[in-house]
This record gives sequence, structure tokens and C-alpha cells, in this order.
Amino acid sequence: MEGFSNADAGAVCLKGTTLEPRLGNPPHRVWETASGMLNSIGLQNPGAREVVDEILPRLDFTETVFIANLSGSTVEEYAEITRIFDDSPVPAMEINISCPNVERGGALFGNDPEMSARVVEACRSETGKPLITKLSPNQTDVAENARRCIDAGSDGLSVVNTLMGVAIDSESRRPVIGAVRAGLSGPAIKPVALLKVMQVAEVAGPRGVPVIGQGGVVCAADAIEFLLAGATAVGVGTGLFYDPLLVPKINDGILDYLRRHRLSAVSDLVGALR
Repeated sequence: MEGFSNADAGAVCLKGTTLEPRLGNPPHRVWETASGMLNSIGLQNPGAREVVDEILPRLDFTETVFIANLSGSTVEEYAEITRIFDDSPVPAMEINISCPNVERGGALFGNDPEMSARVVEACRSETGKPLITKLSPNQTDVAENARRCIDAGSDGLSVVNTLMGVAIDSESRRPVIGAVRAGLSGPAIKPVALLKVMQVAEVAGPRGVPVIGQGGVVCAADAIEFLLAGATAVGVGTGLFYDPLLVPKINDGILDYLRRHRLSAVSDLVGALR
């Protein structure tokens, strides 16, 4: 695409990767909703070893930073995937703890601070590279989960993952998504994401742990709101589906904001909510 470059982004997170290849969920996997999108891909990927051996060598690491995303169904799987990516060019890894633990009857790692901390601790033992834990909004106390993940060795926190939702076809009286449940993303979740960032930043900020704020960012104003809420960086996802050139537009908008408000750096905005 003309005008597109990964260099416009500070980093690119790779597709969620599991230890073994996965075909993913049955269709439908994606469904547009009011101001958002439901997706239930089911972690389709070729497996960690294939990503390291075949996909990473085809990426241009001079363009931007590429961060691996780790997904597992047991603590041991997370540790093994970390070992594989530790011996690869990626400089950092994001831990997707919004995954079902098969040893605990499908309970999500990310909704239990104790389980989240166990995953982070296992990954930490396998690498000296920076670890970013991606927190779920579908839990009782995201700040407590953040604290436990930091104590377990997380170097950063990504806030937030998708909210859980469903779509129903009233004519057929059936769920639209093949796997029934799906993750809701896009502008519809921004108010929730902003609140979660504020709550996590209160824990992470005093300890110098960076927070990546995300959830419904589609313009510079959205990104600035996340910075004001306490995020030290901002992630963009669903917005790229309809505008692949969104990142440079957001960058330009932030620069314009800094000029208009006579600020010298983006860091002047972090946590600067009055």
C-alpha cells in the first residue's frame, strides 16, 4: 500500500502464538457491532517454532521493533514458548494471559491474579528480555492483578485486552459467531479501557513500570486521552482495519497537540489529568 510503513509505529505486536499450530475457531470469526467489532479467531497460528524459523527471518527489523505475543493453555506451555522466543531476534515478548487454563477447567489465567502471576513468573524464569503482560478487563480488580504481575517480574503492562461479548441473529435465533463468545474491541470499549488504564497506572506508575494503553484508539485525541490517563505508550488495533494509515495520522495529531499546548515531549502528557 502506497504510503504505508511499519516505521510509523514504535513497535508491532505479532499475532498470538501458541506452542503447537492451531487452526482457530469456526466461522463466523469477525462481526461488526455498533462502534466496534467482535472477533473470535481462536489463535490461529503456525506454532512458535514455525514463527521463529520461517516468519521472523522475513520481517524487516530495521523498520521497527517486533514483539512476540505468547499464548498458552498451561503454565508449562507459556514457559516453553518463552524459551523458543528467547532464542530469536525479538527484543521483547507480550504475554497474553486472557487464555483458558486447561488444567483448571477452562478458567482464564487473566481473570485470576494468582494464576496471572504464576504465568509471568514462569515466563520470567526463561528469559532476560522485557516481558509485557496484557491484562484482561473482564476481572474484578485489574489493579491487584497488575501488582501481582509486576511482583512476578513483568517489565510492562498492556491495558486492556478485549471485553467479552456475543452477537445474535434474531431471525435464525442463533449466535452469529461460530464459537458463540467473542472479544469486543473498537471505540465502544474506550471508556472502560481508559478507566482500567487509570487504575493500573496508579499501581505501575510509582514503580516505574510502563503501561501501554489501548482500546478504541482511532484518532490522535483518543491517544492523548490514554496518555493523560497514565499510559506511557498507546496501542492501535481495530482502527487499522478501516484505515491502515492511521498510525502516522495519530502521530501528526499528537505533535500538533504538543505545539498548541507548548509542551516539549509526549512524556509531559503522561498522567497529566487535572
